[in-house]
Amino acid sequence: MKIAVYGSSGMVGSRVAAEAVARGHDVVGVTRSGGVSPDGVRAVTGSANDPVAAKELAATVDVVVSAIGPAGGDPRDFVRAIETLITATVGTRLMVVGGAGSLLVNGRLLLDAPGFPEIYRPPALALAEVLDTLRATPPEVDWTLFSPAPEIAPGERTGIFTLGADEPVGTHISAEDFAVALIDELEHPVHRRRRFTIAY
Repeated sequence: MKIAVYGSSGMVGSRVAAEAVARGHDVVGVTRSGGVSPDGVRAVTGSANDPVAAKELAATVDVVVSAIGPAGGDPRDFVRAIETLITATVGTRLMVVGGAGSLLVNGRLLLDAPGFPEIYRPPALALAEVLDTLRATPPEVDWTLFSPAPEIAPGERTGIFTLGADEPVGTHISAEDFAVALIDELEHPVHRRRRFTIAY
């Protein structure tokens, strides 16, 4: 499988790219800054906000993975980037790494729950908007959004975890196991045009 990973030098993107390479897939890593991608990844410098380049790249691969996020940047810029990828990937599968803030707890968004850190609210709102945007796309858009557990950090690759749909199934997950589950989904699709989540 040919896979393009936007954000392949980041915490999640680098692990997704490395997991894909380890399973024998052909991976193109796209970064804005030219950051270092894992071994075996064909690295290119580019932006998900470039509609021409995004469409050209999507036409050469089987799947586009967006492992970029709004943290540390302009949330509106992130939303526009995903909108660009949605348009660019018609005919190509799109996997979006989402956030935990849009998960539902007792029918309420996690980002609206008491104690949700205020500093994370703007990026969480942007990620929730992206999920709504994806859900409103026409049937020919082949998307999946994968939300991590509320806490995701570098850790161990165990291959043992729990998957869920729209509600949290635990409190944390390693970035390594998140990558395992993401590539599992690409190899054996179960959540087309749906969101799913993961945790221990």
